[in-house]
Amino acid sequence: MKVMAIASVKSPLTPEQRQQYLPSEVPATLKHYLDGHIEQFWFRENAGPIFLMNAESVEQAKATLATLPLVAANLMSYDLIPVSPLLPLGLLIQGK
Repeated sequence: MKVMAIASVKSPLTPEQRQQYLPSEVPATLKHYLDGHIEQFWFRENAGPIFLMNAESVEQAKATLATLPLVAANLMSYDLIPVSPLLPLGLLIQGK
């Protein structure tokens, strides 16, 4: 299944927090991308990333995100939204 994960920063990171967490947050995110858990990603200024994830369930996506350093430190959270293809498009195909 596909899950849209929209980040929320609990409060703006201090320069010290950026220095402490970002050196491990970026490689952890890249590992999830290379492992196929994150399919696409975008960034919203002053808000954080948005991921399109591949997961067996919303719970699995949540568990994957929980391994990210900013989530583990309770500095960031994600709203998880399961998504699927736009079903009415099938009506455009003859015979369906």
